[in-house]
Amino acid sequence: MKMTTEEAFVKTLQMHGIDQAFGIIGSAMMPISDIFPDAGITFWDCAYEGSAGMMADGYTRATGRMSMMIAQNGPGITNFVTAVKTAYWNHTPLLLVTPQAANKTIGQGGFQEVEQMKLFADMVAYQEEVRDPSRIAETLNRVIMAAKRASAPAQINVPRDFWTQVIDVDLPQIVAFERPSGGTDAIARAADLLSRARFPVILNGAGVVLSDGGIAASIRLAERLDAPVCVGYQHNDAFPGSHPLFAGPLGYNGSKAAMELIAKADVVLALGTRLNPFSTLPGYGIDYWPKDAAIIQVDLNPDRIGLTKKVSVGIVGDAAIVADRIRDALTHTAGDEGRQDRRALIGDTKSRWAQQLSSMDHEDDDEGTTWNARARADKPDWMSPRMAWRAIQSALPRDAIISSDIGNNCAIGNAYPSFEAGRKYLAPGLFGPCGYGLPSIVGAKIGCPDVPVVGFAGDGAFGIACNELTAIGRSEWPAITMIVFRNYQWGAEKRNSTLWFDDNFVGTELDEGVSYAAIAQACGLQGVQAKGMDALTQLLNTAIADQMQHGKTTLIEVLLNQELGEPFRRDAMKKPVRVAGISKADMATAQV
Repeated sequence: MKMTTEEAFVKTLQMHGIDQAFGIIGSAMMPISDIFPDAGITFWDCAYEGSAGMMADGYTRATGRMSMMIAQNGPGITNFVTAVKTAYWNHTPLLLVTPQAANKTIGQGGFQEVEQMKLFADMVAYQEEVRDPSRIAETLNRVIMAAKRASAPAQINVPRDFWTQVIDVDLPQIVAFERPSGGTDAIARAADLLSRARFPVILNGAGVVLSDGGIAASIRLAERLDAPVCVGYQHNDAFPGSHPLFAGPLGYNGSKAAMELIAKADVVLALGTRLNPFSTLPGYGIDYWPKDAAIIQVDLNPDRIGLTKKVSVGIVGDAAIVADRIRDALTHTAGDEGRQDRRALIGDTKSRWAQQLSSMDHEDDDEGTTWNARARADKPDWMSPRMAWRAIQSALPRDAIISSDIGNNCAIGNAYPSFEAGRKYLAPGLFGPCGYGLPSIVGAKIGCPDVPVVGFAGDGAFGIACNELTAIGRSEWPAITMIVFRNYQWGAEKRNSTLWFDDNFVGTELDEGVSYAAIAQACGLQGVQAKGMDALTQLLNTAIADQMQHGKTTLIEVLLNQELGEPFRRDAMKKPVRVAGISKADMATAQV
């Protein structure tokens, strides 16, 4: 069939149902964007390409449907780097389309030229450059399938002079595979370990959310064993929060109940998780990872099994399929030993933690430091971060999708939200980019227009993405609710400064003269400030009603004292020692 290269490209997108594209318009992509409307593809023209990529990540994570990132070659594409790496560690299957400088001039250092394949080499699961115009559909199809199979971004690089050419091409075939179900011997060994376990614990990761039926399968297995279920860091939506066996998240600012329960495990089933180190670091001073437990690790990627923890059994497979196969292979007495005592302990441990969490108003100071006490004394009438999170929980709808950003105030909130379904918690993930909260929740709302959404960010991180306020107020964009924690500081770094650098606050202070609520108003959105718990709950209730009933976006600027929670990496920091000494007197006069 004869068609243009851009027609072949777009028809291949249609075959895969990719109908959402995020980026900024550029001449190198205009031949295909010109036919997006006729193809039923919506192009979301954002304020910044990095945020566009995070919108794509939020859209795909919330819906499970693949989306596309595309922009102008060169600087437009380089702005995608952080978003693509974020999506990689979030296990998000995205299509990264990178128009390239023309073949006839590449290598001459021409306009907007950069090595785009090298740039993303360690950030995508697969990448390929179109070698000939006639192969454009074949290449695109292969890239899309690779992204889906690996649940990660994949890149197609297209020289811009390959557009607007007439080719003779057959559209490619989509080849789908069954997801792996684990080896027979591995399943049997895992079932044997769990059948004999005195205190089995299940640890759900992102793979449970991404697996079709993964959460339901983990519920069936947990109930069969009466095993408590923990979830990995930033995966609070990997098990229903109301289930009596749910223990909460491990890792940084997670659930003490989860930590205390997994510490008692003699067998841990790590289901759909790569067991990243940050998810198993000590928390609240508790080194909870069970040293002598047998570990069964289930992951689609064999390269990640046994990478961070010694495993007794490794299983390459889909979380739902493997969980059901293990359940079917259990002995009829599996879970019976200590079942009643285990149930009672789970309930008691959860209850004690819930009471403690509900009474935590303030952050403690480490011995020898006084920052948090000074912060409370400086603004005694302002909310602490924990007060704000409790006020938010009072108003947050149970079916809401929320996003979080990186930073101290958002991190304090890790222990609070729970969910009844998957694809509800969009956190920035282990690449840890600032500026994720706003664009990701916009992407989620585009994909789930009938669901309430609320984004969260600290004021430092929000400053990186606040230019998207200039884009999302247009009539075709959906309404969202955004909460910005305003304490006028880069909190995580300031916390490090209080602990290891003697309150030497270099680069940690933000402009107190800036109002994000006022910026939102200047962009045609609703911007309000909350100064107390009751006011915050009321404003959030109103904002969600405005979002769902009136199509209005609201930014709530939450004024907080400057208390700071746990540092991100106690394991990676230490008190510096001065040896040679540093003096301003040694500064030479610059030579021009």
